[in-house]
Amino acid sequence: MSDERASGSELYRQLDEAEVGARHWLTVVTAGMGFFTDAYDLFIIGTVTVLLTPLFHLSTNQISLLNSASLLASVAGALSFGKLMDVLGRKRMYGVEVAILVLGAILTAFAWSFTSLFVFRLVVGYGVGGDYATSAVLTSEYASRRSRGRLVGSVFAMQGLGLLAGPAIASIFLGAGVPTGVAWRLMLGLGAVPAASVVYLRRRIRESPRYTLSVKGDVAATATTVAWVTGTQPALGGNRGDGASAAGATSLALVNGNGNGKGGGVRARLTSKPFLLRLVGTAGSWFLMDIAFYGNSVSSPLILKLLQPKGTLLDHTLISLAIFAAAAFPGYWLAVFLMDRIGRKRIQWQGFAVMTAAFALIWLLPDGASAVGVFLPLFAISYFFVEFGPNQTTFVYPSEIFPTSVRGTADGISAAAGKLGAFLGALLVPHLLAAVGISGVMGVMAGVSAVGIVLTLVALPEPKGQTLELASAEIRPDPDLSPGAGRSQTVQHVGPLS
Repeated sequence: MSDERASGSELYRQLDEAEVGARHWLTVVTAGMGFFTDAYDLFIIGTVTVLLTPLFHLSTNQISLLNSASLLASVAGALSFGKLMDVLGRKRMYGVEVAILVLGAILTAFAWSFTSLFVFRLVVGYGVGGDYATSAVLTSEYASRRSRGRLVGSVFAMQGLGLLAGPAIASIFLGAGVPTGVAWRLMLGLGAVPAASVVYLRRRIRESPRYTLSVKGDVAATATTVAWVTGTQPALGGNRGDGASAAGATSLALVNGNGNGKGGGVRARLTSKPFLLRLVGTAGSWFLMDIAFYGNSVSSPLILKLLQPKGTLLDHTLISLAIFAAAAFPGYWLAVFLMDRIGRKRIQWQGFAVMTAAFALIWLLPDGASAVGVFLPLFAISYFFVEFGPNQTTFVYPSEIFPTSVRGTADGISAAAGKLGAFLGALLVPHLLAAVGISGVMGVMAGVSAVGIVLTLVALPEPKGQTLELASAEIRPDPDLSPGAGRSQTVQHVGPLS
């Protein structure tokens, strides 16, 4: 093995076996603030459109467009930022997307008509889409194998805080009697604050060590970043017989196809095995999950208005807050806690399964869509298992199971598919509510969730506990060697992928 290959092996090993430290959590918080903003925005726009309906004389079509505009724009953001991350590097793009989000949020607060608000919501959405692709990949590439699910999941779990903040702030404004013309502007403008707080930190964060090593072949830069992350100077050299193999540690034979330390490695093709099936799995399950999650969440004020016609907007906002606090928020963090213990695949398929059951009961029970005492508990259960289920895992999966050279692109495609589903859910649910009522909408959501079970079981592997390189099939175990106590596992690079 050449010196460069041995050095690459040791750098990967130190990343994979590192204990979670302050630099890991700095990365998580820096990334997570974008998702706090995304979730805040997700809830608040539903309340804002209710307030704006008499002010801007909004039609049902216009309400649907405002509720879904940012979601459609996020498709473009995820695709473009995902691809640019692979071409230009993670660092060059990180922070740009959240700055766009901040600009859009500020502009929405000064909108003067339906058209201007619609355009500014597109700006917000483009930044949100870029945030989905960049944050997951960067966090995953910094993480160790035993804590990767927990760290990437923690980034996304910041969405839970945003889901609480949205209805809480809306309730404060509505309860305090803030004039409608002022309240909706404050609600939208406040979305810029958490995202703005991390623009500087994102621009200062170091390039992903896996990108600099696997794609650029820069051992020296990678060693500097590994030292920054782990707090220890890498002892570059050959393999170590430290018993790590039993837990899945990796000793690289080649670095991205050439192992010459000069960059220019072979880029994987997402149309080849096993990546095409994996991409169908990550993109498809995210698409299905977001139809249900965003369709119900963005339209929750409309759903609750049908359920309780005499209730006020404040009443409905407080009910949403209670559901998010009691069901959604704990679900996020239980998924984080168990992600590296029971695995992504089980959390995802069982989440889809309970969602299917909860939605089906609302649809099929005589009073499921009309009795508050029946609907709300089932709706809350569905929210718990959305979060302790596919809403978390669809974010984590694409950052793990594709090679470094195309990880950003694959993550961007998966996130874009999810946001396309979110757009369709937010756009169509108001119309479905008018046409078939709450019961019919829940029947549709049950069918969507059932397909998610099948797709998860058929198309997705279990990356729990594996190094990122093994989980992504960037390298494969040597078939002539089996892991044994007291020696590292040798691996072979997959080579040119076609």
